Amino acid sequence: MKVLIIGGGGLVGQKLARSLAARGTLRGQAIDRLVLADIVDPAPVAAGFPVDTRLCDIADPASVAAAVDADVDVIYLLAAIVSAHAEEDLDAGLRTNLFGTLNVLQRCREIGTCPVLVFTSSIAVNGGDVPQPYSDYTALNPQTSYGAQKAMGELLVTDFSRRGLIDGRGFRLPTISVRPGKPNRAASGFMSSIFREPLQGETANCPVDPDFNHYYLSPRKCVENLVKAAELKAEDLGRNRCMVMPGRVWTIAQMIEAMTAVAGPEPATRITWNRQPELDPILKGWRMDVRAERAEALGLEADASFEDNIRYFLEDDVARG
Repeated sequence: MKVLIIGGGGLVGQKLARSLAARGTLRGQAIDRLVLADIVDPAPVAAGFPVDTRLCDIADPASVAAAVDADVDVIYLLAAIVSAHAEEDLDAGLRTNLFGTLNVLQRCREIGTCPVLVFTSSIAVNGGDVPQPYSDYTALNPQTSYGAQKAMGELLVTDFSRRGLIDGRGFRLPTISVRPGKPNRAASGFMSSIFREPLQGETANCPVDPDFNHYYLSPRKCVENLVKAAELKAEDLGRNRCMVMPGRVWTIAQMIEAMTAVAGPEPATRITWNRQPELDPILKGWRMDVRAERAEALGLEADASFEDNIRYFLEDDVARG
């Protein structure tokens, strides 16, 4: 079993790689090779089998062809330009999120082996004037360029699967929180920073009101779900290969209460409350009454509470001085 993680240098890619290294199996087979590919050379991961790292720019078909060999069995397509960046730079988003996705799918078509492909989409494919709650069967109505590019990727994944070119499955990720590391250019980045930094003794700004709600999942649960996603049987996925990954809706106030319950009152005192008007057009387009019945029926899971999200961060990712 050869597994390729495109986006293997990112947060989710690295955690997924470590999870697969610890498991040693996928889809009932022993993993005998893992390849981590990204636009910047990924950090290596220790495993009981060979783990290779390589550069791959999915916007470049030749780079994709070099990374996606004919002997690959499972591909995780995690690489993307994130939301605010894609909104600021339409061309960059199109190159990576749309044409990059198409390049990977076309390469799968060329090798002709119908690999399993797990595609990470986004809840940004929904929004605007859509009645809530929305489910896997709600018409896609993205309100950002990022959401539109991910929606087009979903349609391609389903169509290439229908044609037997890939065994695809796509999952609309909730906002992943609490993310470790440095802030990224995602519009939702503050939804990690207002916990990550205060828990590590630093200040962070919240640009929305305490009653702002959103759809969340921890990195740990996200990785568990991605492993399950690769192991799903094609016949259980139906004709629409893309769906929402389970998460939970919490307000900012509820999340801060959860942090306080786990870590005490001091971290919350390090949060400032200054609006960022440039985020408003993106945030106002999101819709958060999300139902993930299909994925839940297939065995994927949300976190039990946001207290768990905080605990997982403290166990897995907090900077220890």
